[in-house]
Amino acid sequence: MFEGTLKKMTTEQNDPINYFMDMKAGFLHMNQCLGKTLSITHTGSQCLNCFKELPIFRQGYCKSCFFESPAVGDWVMRPELSTAHLGKADRDLEYESKMQLQPHILYLALSSHLKVGVTRKSQIPTRWIDQGAHEAMVLLEVPNRYLAGIGEVALKEHFSDKTNWRKMVQNESEPIFWEEVFNKALDLLPKELKPYMKPEERHLQKIAFPVLSYPTKVNSLNLTKTPFFEGKLMGIRGQYLLFDDQTVFNVRSNEGQQITLRLTD
Repeated sequence: MFEGTLKKMTTEQNDPINYFMDMKAGFLHMNQCLGKTLSITHTGSQCLNCFKELPIFRQGYCKSCFFESPAVGDWVMRPELSTAHLGKADRDLEYESKMQLQPHILYLALSSHLKVGVTRKSQIPTRWIDQGAHEAMVLLEVPNRYLAGIGEVALKEHFSDKTNWRKMVQNESEPIFWEEVFNKALDLLPKELKPYMKPEERHLQKIAFPVLSYPTKVNSLNLTKTPFFEGKLMGIRGQYLLFDDQTVFNVRSNEGQQITLRLTD
């Protein structure tokens, strides 16, 4: 039996990707649970920021922390709103400078369909793995989050910035001609990003996930509505656990929920 407060699973690049769930007793290697029956019991909730046992509002945070913590400012979801490069704070300039004023990547990734995204350079390939992308390519590297954000805004007019999670967990995706879309994306970027383009360095990264079988239909598990679930684990993709009865469980959207996990053959 394992107990803990849910946080997004830690990943390790391998073929396939290794997944680890952080529990009180240590990390549980989720790949070793494939083909086995897991029972999940919801026992409460704990804010990942203040650590108080309070209801989770969003992203693993209680309501107060969600509106006060610099880690969930608007610039996180909308990089073009970053202002640390101007010396202006959103909530906490010291924290925002640390996060925003470092190399960022503008990329294209394929999970269900092609999407554009932004992440810190240090988060590659973790960001792609968490999205369930099986192919991805860096467009360019810039020195701060704001520049990556304006690139994303320009490309969102032509490429999606969302993942269709239902298609992703069913392993449905469109065919992509990477050289064509890469060149198209570079042509669409604003002039201020041209100095950062290095088309000769493009590289397609492929990612394999530990999946025995994919669901043909999707039933999403929400612990606050279904406090007990049991099923055989058939795969892991993105931050989703895939079960044999077509149930999928998004670990990340349940961050802050406290659980007891039991494993049987």
